[in-house]
Amino acid sequence: MKNRIKIGKTLVGFLLAIIFLSGCTDDSYLVDGGKANPYYDGNILSFLKSRPDYFKDLVEIINLADMENILEDETITFFAPTDWSIRSSFDFLNNVWYRSGHDSIKSFSQIDPDVWKEFLSMYIVKDKYLLKDIPQIDTTAIAAYPGQAYLSYGDLPMNMGVVYKDANGVKYAGERQIIYSYVYDITVGDMKNAYVATSDIQPVNGVIHVIRFTDHTFGFDPYLFATRAIDAVIDTAPDN
Repeated sequence: MKNRIKIGKTLVGFLLAIIFLSGCTDDSYLVDGGKANPYYDGNILSFLKSRPDYFKDLVEIINLADMENILEDETITFFAPTDWSIRSSFDFLNNVWYRSGHDSIKSFSQIDPDVWKEFLSMYIVKDKYLLKDIPQIDTTAIAAYPGQAYLSYGDLPMNMGVVYKDANGVKYAGERQIIYSYVYDITVGDMKNAYVATSDIQPVNGVIHVIRFTDHTFGFDPYLFATRAIDAVIDTAPDN
């Protein structure tokens, strides 16, 4: 059963890479390694808007957070969460809110814009980091291969690393995959990891790494997202 689940997740990631990259400039691509021609003639926000099948909700919360100019004008690395990840955390929040005796939250606009900004900032790092620029990480040998610590756009401790997978019994000789993590305590390897499904999509103002949606919830921890949203007060009168 575990093998079937693992194969299923691998297939989903492979299909996701094909769908994303077939919408760019040509059909030459590599899973978890970007494209032979990975360039997109537009800024990061334009790319996200061009794929409403994956980023419609993401574009909406970028607008609510008033962060359009960052994704349009600044040089950044953006670890893009898909709508599935956003909906997963939104549904978790809604369940907590509803169990507390409140009406369901029907709109993203009912959540304080500062909350969206706070959590979206976790996915943005200043400057451009392609897969080749990111140090190796081995989650089973974190002292030897820790990746690299960075501060997010919102000054939260994050970590980037590239997993070197084994191939034909040779350690670290296989395909490579980026892990982007929210750091609780790097010294003991206490990080909440997000795996990149498609890397090195390059708009004119940086790079996009698309986070795998099968095992990632927006904000890295849905409980933290729900707690922060509730503490900031939910608007009980949603926009129509």
